[in-house]
Amino acid sequence: MVIQDRTTLVLLALKGVPARSFFDIADLTGYRREQLAEIFDTSLKTFQRYEREQKKLNPQDSEKVLKITALFQKGGQVFSSVDAFRRWMDKPAYGLGNQIPFDLLHTSGGIDLIMDELIRIEYGDLA
Repeated sequence: MVIQDRTTLVLLALKGVPARSFFDIADLTGYRREQLAEIFDTSLKTFQRYEREQKKLNPQDSEKVLKITALFQKGGQVFSSVDAFRRWMDKPAYGLGNQIPFDLLHTSGGIDLIMDELIRIEYGDLA
């Protein structure tokens, strides 16, 4: 699912995305499900139960799923592969104050910072 603009993202998040979407981002990103569950401050067992019960995620978690999906789609484009982008996500990034980008995924604002940095990289502004 490609999100065209922020309004669409917010409206989709308010409706809630299926719990299955959490597992889809695990597949997309290549991170372990347990690692991603920590980002959501929710146990993997809870996500598994939600999926079994075909529940939707709350708006905050839905927004995070949608933003991480968009982030990894963009990262795959900028770095030519999702694997290369994930390697970048796991190392301190100069443009992010030497923070490890993955650690910033805990907040919506952190995801936005990573996306901004990706756009700078895409346009060659590495300073």
